[in-house]
Amino acid sequence: MTIPIALTIAGSDSSGGAGIQADLKTFAALGVYGASVITALTAQNTTGVSGIHPVPAAFVAAQIDAVFGDLDVKAVKIGMVAQLASIEAIAAALARWSPAHVVLDPVMVATSGDLLLAPDAVAGLRAKLVPRATLLTPNLPEAAALLDEPVASGEAAIAGQGRRLLALGCPAVLVKGGHGQGPESIDYLITASGTIALPAPRIATDNTHGTGCSLSSAIAALLAKGEALETAVRQAKAWISAAIAAADRLEVGHGHGPIHHFHRFY
Repeated sequence: MTIPIALTIAGSDSSGGAGIQADLKTFAALGVYGASVITALTAQNTTGVSGIHPVPAAFVAAQIDAVFGDLDVKAVKIGMVAQLASIEAIAAALARWSPAHVVLDPVMVATSGDLLLAPDAVAGLRAKLVPRATLLTPNLPEAAALLDEPVASGEAAIAGQGRRLLALGCPAVLVKGGHGQGPESIDYLITASGTIALPAPRIATDNTHGTGCSLSSAIAALLAKGEALETAVRQAKAWISAAIAAADRLEVGHGHGPIHHFHRFY
């Protein structure tokens, strides 16, 4: 049996709800073999992040080369990169291995509000990794931070920010609407061809830890399986909505609990 393989390049979440752990759960839930490159260790739980220990950039590169040197990676998801040196190492490795699909989730702040990216690394992320991505998946605050603009409100303003993000060098942007208001959470897929609105009912739950990580890794998993970009985004959106809706079935931690990655199975 040949199984599609996806690689996540991200930080480790010691509580298992976000980061590398969420990505590997997502890959498994969607029938994809997951490999991982750890950029940072975090001491965190559902209530917050108490420590970050970046992995040396040379060892990040060594992990990437080890994976690509042996495995037939069909898609890459990039999450928490932690520091500028790691961004540079990842960009150089992507240039070496030229994966077909790169989903870049520009993780800057955890669900708890803790900062996960050094301020001096934002410019490096913008200049070195965004142009290497086939899809960029910022939430509304991340899109604003990448452009050094206020957070957008309303479809026209969000689409405008998406087009300006395209100008940074990536062919597609998915601006996530989870931080918005109203009865629907609307994501916007923006390409040179136009803007597609992807609405879903806004679910009332505090258990959203790892939502962004899991959506981007779901898209990467579906791309690894051969789906077209729009199809992958639509299917990933449906899957993440169901995982959020099932989150309250789990009782994990005392803060923002995880989504239910395996809602289809139990």
